[in-house]
Amino acid sequence: MNRRTAITLLAGTAAVGGSWAFMQPRPGQTDFALPGAANAQEGAATELDTSSIQEMALGEADAPVTMIEYGSFTCPHCAAFHADQYQQLKRDYIDTGKVRFIFREVYFDRFGLWASMVARCGGEMRFFGIHDMIYETQTDWIAGGRDPAAIAENLRKIGIQAGLDAEEVDACLSDGTMAETLVAWFQENAEADEVQATPTLMIQGEKYSNMAYGDLAAVIDEQLEEAGAE
Repeated sequence: MNRRTAITLLAGTAAVGGSWAFMQPRPGQTDFALPGAANAQEGAATELDTSSIQEMALGEADAPVTMIEYGSFTCPHCAAFHADQYQQLKRDYIDTGKVRFIFREVYFDRFGLWASMVARCGGEMRFFGIHDMIYETQTDWIAGGRDPAAIAENLRKIGIQAGLDAEEVDACLSDGTMAETLVAWFQENAEADEVQATPTLMIQGEKYSNMAYGDLAAVIDEQLEEAGAE
């Protein structure tokens, strides 16, 4: 799929086996409208530079084990992972310098993209704080049916509550080029790592599905042992 039309894949979502999976757009399906001026315009002249998208990471840069979580801000399984496994992972491995944790957003729908744009609005320094707020209040900001205007406003309020200026949040949500670039970046990562559901975990380059914390810790401990770092 062409990068300039990649955003159309966000128009559909599907639930498969308890996880969310990708759906290709139906023939003739049109792009959705982002808040403000951020419309992903098909055939836009701007060449997208996905290398401009910053990886959002926690932990020591030289930690012996690197873990990537592919997560969607609208995925309830990801919110559950954040509330349980992630908290323990952060305490036992990230904060202790054993794991470098990278979070890569997955966009199954427009709302997940908008949430990502708000989370990234404050840069790396504020990303994980807003990331936490979005997951912890997921059922609240998605509440009210899937009314785009209401959800956009709810996400805007989260950004402001996190300390961003209202004008700053509005500018982030209105950045159409950023929206297109994020979707192209997501698609590149998802194709490279064959991500089809969330959360998907990459630990030292090996792909794993969602798992209980005990199982996750066992995988990490094995990798630490191999690295001679346990």
